[in-house]
Amino acid sequence: MKKELIVVLVVFLVLTLGMHHKEWFSMPIEHLSNLPHAGAYGVGFIHPVVFTLAVYLILWIPRGIAKAFKKKS
Repeated sequence: MKKELIVVLVVFLVLTLGMHHKEWFSMPIEHLSNLPHAGAYGVGFIHPVVFTLAVYLILWIPRGIAKAFKKKS
């Protein structure tokens, strides 16, 4: 459980800094305060969580398949 939480946090940080690096390094407080007004693809203020979980699930599928084959042998 702890390992998966770390994976989710790393995915969140990579996505956040990858997409909004200029905003995070120049004006992070203002960027966070504008989050309630975000309109990313119609998802709104919860878009960081939605995108993080989507990428996590995409990454989890191959890991789950590899883990299933590993346990059988």
